[in-house]
Parts: sequence; structure tokens; C-alpha cells
Amino acid sequence: MPDLELRVDDLTLAADWSDEAPETVRALDTALPLSGEASRWGDELYFRTDVDVGPENAREAVEPGTIAYWPAGNALCLFWGPTPASEGEEPRAASPVNLVARVADYEPLSAVEGGAFVELSRS
Repeated sequence: MPDLELRVDDLTLAADWSDEAPETVRALDTALPLSGEASRWGDELYFRTDVDVGPENAREAVEPGTIAYWPAGNALCLFWGPTPASEGEEPRAASPVNLVARVADYEPLSAVEGGAFVELSRS
């Protein structure tokens, strides 16, 4: 059974916590559910949170389906394809992000137009 449920407008996707940023995961898990009106930046959605943690094994290039925390903006980010910062087809954040979870089936996100309401909660 997946750890998390990610809702993006009408879509519901299963996700699992990553072990790459355990302090960030603990902070986010304590704050769940997290939700907000997301902004879109290429094939990335992000929304601001009240969670405030610093960089933890942070990087800019990520895999499609990555859920990450952006320390520079206290935001939760969902990547599924190239962004304006990408070099080629890989998703790339504007600045380093902490990898916190993964969505296995991210293909339905390609139908998302503009911003969306996003909610991350325990499944």
C-alpha cells in the first residue's frame, strides 16, 4: 500500500516517501495534509507551505514523478517533465530541491492545464 495520496484537481495518484531527505520527510509528514493552489512552471506544479527546512541532499535535476521540497521558497513541487530550467527532457528545478517522495504513475499529469489545486495526504 502506498504511503501517500496526491490529488491534482480530479486526479488521484499514489506516492511513496523517499529516504533521500529524512529530516524533510519528517517535517512534511508532521504537517500533512498539505494543499494549495499550485503554480505551473513547465511540467512542474508547486505551491507554498508553512514547512520551513533547509537543503538536505538537494539537487536540481530530478526524475519524472518526483515530489520535492524547495527550501528557497518553502514549497512542495511535483515534477513530470521538462521545466524552463531543463537541459533536454529531464525535469530540473529552478534551484536545488530536497527529494521527498515519488509518484509511480505520473503520465496523467500531462493533461493538467495551467495551475491546479494540489493536496498531499497520507493514504
